[in-house]
Amino acid sequence: MKKFIVILTVASLFLLGACSGNGSGSKKDSKKLVISTWGFAEDFFDKEVYKPFEEENNVEIVLDTGNNADRLNKVRQGRGDVDVIFLSDYYAQQGIDDGLFAKIDHSKLENLDSIYDVAKAPLGEDYGPAYTVGQFGIAYNADEVKQPIKDWDDLWRKDLKASITIPGITSTSGPMMLDAASKVSGANTFNEDQAFSQMKDILPNVVKEYGQTSEFVNMFSQGEIVAGPIMEMYFADLKEAVPSATFVSPEKGGYAVMNTVNVVKDSKNKEMAEKFIDYILSKEVQEKSAKAKVDSPVNTEVKLSEEEAEGLTYGEEVVEGLNTLDMEFVNQNSKQWIDRWNRELAN
Repeated sequence: MKKFIVILTVASLFLLGACSGNGSGSKKDSKKLVISTWGFAEDFFDKEVYKPFEEENNVEIVLDTGNNADRLNKVRQGRGDVDVIFLSDYYAQQGIDDGLFAKIDHSKLENLDSIYDVAKAPLGEDYGPAYTVGQFGIAYNADEVKQPIKDWDDLWRKDLKASITIPGITSTSGPMMLDAASKVSGANTFNEDQAFSQMKDILPNVVKEYGQTSEFVNMFSQGEIVAGPIMEMYFADLKEAVPSATFVSPEKGGYAVMNTVNVVKDSKNKEMAEKFIDYILSKEVQEKSAKAKVDSPVNTEVKLSEEEAEGLTYGEEVVEGLNTLDMEFVNQNSKQWIDRWNRELAN
């Protein structure tokens, strides 16, 4: 009898241990969700975004970090077992064109109805939303530029000779700059010839093209340039380096910079991946990201004070008023534009 009790006790302990191992607090037996992202603000995302989701869903989040191009190429090559991928819309469209992403069941995204219309399906109804929308506008040093800059046209002014920078055509914002040039030329819709002709006219003002925002910040802080087009999300770095820096939303409209999130086609965790996408669209996560100055919110239920909204692309009037590019059209023409840019504009 004693032997039977001992065996029964051991068996009970084993079963108890097995059951506890499947609880929400154990990562040993939890599923893995591989997320491909940029890797910025890691401490914030780890504490405020990833850990709460892990605990609530008994899942272990594994990060694969890097720039847009490298991470997209990794998915193309079938490396990394990525489930969820964050990309700018420019690169996300390439992934869609290459058939790399799964179609998302938008009915499972309960928070989708709470985000700006422009962010719901920027690349088509079958694919992921934008979880943040930034603005591509103009920054200038108010202490160095006598006449305030108000619109894209001002970048062509003669008083800005040899004192501005522009993004290179291969950067995310390069096609936006080309579209802005088309608008400045007077075209009602994008006109490639007029855009390139207008870009030739701006060259005397350009000190150097920039490929990374850090180059812009360095040139600006060292006084090599006094103005240039930049994404608003990086303006805080500029303002910290040069307190007299001013950001302008151009009168002809800034451009929407959308960071999208999609499910990779071969993901074995599609249901969990969609659940994560819905989670990052929630008011709770969007509000935390906005107040930490990490991302501009797309959830319309997020309410920010004037101080909290400073440096963010915030408010329906602002967001819905931004120009957007047809990324499918951009990608169809990007090689031609890059070749022409290198022939006609590179110096």
